[in-house]
Amino acid sequence: METQKFKIANAQSSVNWTGKKVTGSHNGTIDIEDGNFSFTNGALTGGKVVIDTTSIKILDVTDPATNQQFAGHLASDDFFSTDKFKTAFLDITAAVKQADDTYFVEGNLTIKAITHPIGFNLEVKNHNDELKASGKIIIDRTKYDMKFRSGNFFTNLGDTLIYNEFELDVDLTARLS
Repeated sequence: METQKFKIANAQSSVNWTGKKVTGSHNGTIDIEDGNFSFTNGALTGGKVVIDTTSIKILDVTDPATNQQFAGHLASDDFFSTDKFKTAFLDITAAVKQADDTYFVEGNLTIKAITHPIGFNLEVKNHNDELKASGKIIIDRTKYDMKFRSGNFFTNLGDTLIYNEFELDVDLTARLS
């Protein structure tokens, strides 16, 4: 049984987020602090990804003052509480091969010290000492104490409602370590 570890190359990897509301959406990026994938006999079996929550950037708000205000709100206790919780974690607990390069990944996602199971499809292309992994992760923010303008917790929000789910589009590069 051969086990290989691949370390995520932060500079060649990206995580793009999208949050939606009644009147549209916002998008941006967030950085990976650290991470790795484990393979046993050529198949994905585990891993961990550490996200730097203090690195959240908003790309679609171009006015500097508005962007700074919005970024401050995302960093506040209404959302990520980045002063208290500087990182979020995804621990991969299982990966089931669906097709040649596609896995259904299960893991535990921890945001604001709150952990919930999560599952998503991940395309993994392994080329000798380097791999590329990409997929979309959909997260219900209300499970992680981010209830601001959620229709589950507040009424009469009208067009100020923010949908509970946000998306992370991940595009990762990792190298054999």
